[in-house]
Amino acid sequence: MQTVTVLGATGSIGCNTLDVISRHPEKYRVFAITGNSQLTLLMEQALKFAPRYVVVADESLYQDACDIAKQMGVAAEVLCGQQALEDVASAPEVDSVMAAIVGAAGLLPTLAAVKAGKRVLLANKEALVMSGALFIEAANQSGATLLPIDSEHNAIFQCLPHDYQYGDFASSGIHKILLTGSGGPFRSRALDTFKAITIDEASTHPNWSMGRKITIDSATMMNKGLEFIEACWLFGAGADDIDVVIHPQSIIHSMVQYVDGSVIAQMGNPDMRTPIAHGLAYPERIDAGVSPLDFAAVSDFTFQTPCFERYPNLKLAIDACREGQCATTRLNAANEVAVEHFLLGNIQFCDIADVNDATLNAMASVSVNSIQQIVEQDALARTKANEIIRGKFQC
Repeated sequence: MQTVTVLGATGSIGCNTLDVISRHPEKYRVFAITGNSQLTLLMEQALKFAPRYVVVADESLYQDACDIAKQMGVAAEVLCGQQALEDVASAPEVDSVMAAIVGAAGLLPTLAAVKAGKRVLLANKEALVMSGALFIEAANQSGATLLPIDSEHNAIFQCLPHDYQYGDFASSGIHKILLTGSGGPFRSRALDTFKAITIDEASTHPNWSMGRKITIDSATMMNKGLEFIEACWLFGAGADDIDVVIHPQSIIHSMVQYVDGSVIAQMGNPDMRTPIAHGLAYPERIDAGVSPLDFAAVSDFTFQTPCFERYPNLKLAIDACREGQCATTRLNAANEVAVEHFLLGNIQFCDIADVNDATLNAMASVSVNSIQQIVEQDALARTKANEIIRGKFQC
């Protein structure tokens, strides 16, 4: 019986995690669930899974959460705030932590789980984008197990040799990691129409059901850029060791190319319950509730190289990866600000990349060697991005 904390339980990954857990009550027990603003859903999950703790990230919503919990008859203790998130991620009773809080907000509770030596199912890519070296060092020191949950990183993990040593491509005969992406909803849209892209159009993904922020990132391919950075840290790869490949069908989730010409690919229907189940049960396999891939119904596999004119955010992310930790931290922060303003209607779709680029260019590079410095750079980049948006768009 594994005891699990689900960070970000009300998001897409969190809900899918609880769905997989519900299929195996003999294997998994929920210790804590956390959420931000979807209080009713969070309490419905608490009723169904009977965790010991329910944590609300936003402290201003604590009383509302307590009131809803009382009205619904939730027996779990309701906590709130950053420290509570870190506490339920690192509690001695916890075996596994699903790290599914979206964005920079997930960094500290995920790092707390790592420092406590937990089995961490990593769905929060920003934790590595913001603090890759420190994050990996903390995992090595504590003995934490990192299992990637993003479909692409989970696919790479499954395609690597079982005895793969971190960063040792040569001994494993690896030539390249091939990181696939759908290309989002605007893969074939005329470039001269991008200024007219609406929020609703950018918020609809052709293959995956995800939260709004991640869906926008997929449309700009910033999501793939962040995954590129994450893959470098997860597998000890350099920027030259990874190629991004557009694969619109989202059936092949990623591949590993070997020096003898072999390419090993992980395939399946586009359903996040597959990598979640893999992470929960590894090295075993369990039913995820996902239908097997029907090859007779798959009409085509197509691939292409991404165009940086169409996806400038992808190039920004790859360049930031080459530059180092400070650049990737700032890029992630600027992008979160830019996407928020796009969703508010303050800027256009094309402006997201412009804001990200301008933020990076406006800030001198510095060395970051601690979590405190990373948090400081994140805050400074957010301030700068907001300044750029206010100055350029008067909002």
